[in-house]
Amino acid sequence: MRPLRTSDIARAVGIHPNTVRVYEQWGFLPPVPRSESGYRLFSGLHLEQVRLVRMALRCTQLGGAIRRQALGVVERAAGCDFPAAGQQARDLWEMVRREREVAEAAVIHLEQWAEGRTGSEDLPGMRISEAAALVGVSIDRLRDWERNGLLSVPREESSGYRVYGPAEIERLQVISAMRKARYSQMSILRVLQTLDRGNKEGLRQALDSPAPDDELYYHCVFDQWRQALAEAEENARRMIGHLEKMSLWFK
Repeated sequence: MRPLRTSDIARAVGIHPNTVRVYEQWGFLPPVPRSESGYRLFSGLHLEQVRLVRMALRCTQLGGAIRRQALGVVERAAGCDFPAAGQQARDLWEMVRREREVAEAAVIHLEQWAEGRTGSEDLPGMRISEAAALVGVSIDRLRDWERNGLLSVPREESSGYRVYGPAEIERLQVISAMRKARYSQMSILRVLQTLDRGNKEGLRQALDSPAPDDELYYHCVFDQWRQALAEAEENARRMIGHLEKMSLWFK
């Protein structure tokens, strides 16, 4: 196979040639030999590695441990340690799968609450400190949720203190579960507004359907968290298969 130029790699993958150069600078690719005139001489190994990088970067958008794991796969493959890269890719897939389970459990909690099946009707009225302790967040976090429209809390006429009754506590528990599952505050607001309008059927769609004018739409992957997790799981699965092929082709 003749050596490939930077433009050949870019064209085959559908990216700009400068992106290929950046991947090389970041250490995402195996060492790239040069011609006497200084041109990069890529091989089929580099082409398949760039394809792997593209899959991995779609997983890194999820951040945290998932991002680190995906980059670890790239680094192992760049060193041509395909068995280790393959194991890391399988671990990545499992991490994303578990994250999806947490996200799904939070949605089920939301749906049960929407149907009135959470069983919190006997909770006593609480002050803000008690409510914060119950759901495991700070008082400032509760105030922030209220300030951003996630809930409205009645106040005592005599003292002006907030009083969290069963309805507010149940709503807080749903909000807390969804935030712990990494749904964005904007997506939670959308789904609560959908429910407040009496629509119990469109909750899942509301979670993954940011409006074009939503303030965080342009940069927050957590505004479409369920969709992002599904895509990441698919990319992790593809990475496993791709690495299996690379291990056969480039022994």
